[in-house]
Amino acid sequence: MREDEFMRRAEGFRRELLAHCYRMMGSVDDAEDLVQETYLRAWRSYDGFEERSSLRTWLYRIATNACLNALQRSDRRAVPVGLGTGPSGGPESPAAGVGWLQPLPDALVTPESADPAAVAVVRDGVRLALIVGLQYLTPGQRAVLILRDVLAWPAAEVATALALDVGAVKSLLQRARGRLREVTPSMDDVLEPEHPRARELLDRYMTAFATADARLFEEALRADAVLESPAGATWFAGKVACVEYLMSEVVGAPGDWHKLPTVANGQPAFGAYHRGGSAFGMAVLTVTPAGISRVTVFAGQDLLARFGLPASLP
Repeated sequence: MREDEFMRRAEGFRRELLAHCYRMMGSVDDAEDLVQETYLRAWRSYDGFEERSSLRTWLYRIATNACLNALQRSDRRAVPVGLGTGPSGGPESPAAGVGWLQPLPDALVTPESADPAAVAVVRDGVRLALIVGLQYLTPGQRAVLILRDVLAWPAAEVATALALDVGAVKSLLQRARGRLREVTPSMDDVLEPEHPRARELLDRYMTAFATADARLFEEALRADAVLESPAGATWFAGKVACVEYLMSEVVGAPGDWHKLPTVANGQPAFGAYHRGGSAFGMAVLTVTPAGISRVTVFAGQDLLARFGLPASLP
């Protein structure tokens, strides 16, 4: 049957299409819906697919345009940053302007193969800082930058996919790269979650919560560390400000928090639970050899199930 042939050929691209839609939307919920829409549209049109491009390229075209249509229907716009200061006197957090941002479970998008190089490539394309930065681009800029710089499509192929001329693609790409540099911190020295130093710092940070130990926070955080929450006004820059806030407003007494480690956006992360076992949400850490440079906090019990974490602890 034609349907069986389509699914046999197309199903292997589902993970990478989910990563693509997530880059476009910043939301796992939206990305999953749009991948489903992509497969439905592609299946309905499969009889007319003339093999002029690869099936993979054809699916990406459908997915990209589905995302662009969804963004056109949406009134989501990232709140401009860099125009004021956060509570600690530093510049505003880019993530604070992207309230719909959701963390992405590694397991949803990383290849099933154990090839470390393939996993690293996928993770580089879904780092939290990149996803935040992409939300500050116009939908057209976002699509062009992802297709050119993440997927490495030729400009002519991008132009065909988006019904643009090559000159327009180059112009959009130039503006997108400039804007992304303005709102995205460097990710050059970010450690993989499996790196021994990353595991050490994650363990130290979680232990600091469990024991209410300011010294351990100070050892784990970099001097220029940032603590932020996309859905709220939390934004602290600098180790001193972060530790003061954590110890005075968050940590409480020893034993008030329990943490379960996981991986989100190719970065160390953990689910957070209150004393008594009720879930709070999760935090994603950006870890470098010098320490944790960024802690991004996501409140919401519903996030944890997607990561295979329990809704509550006994």
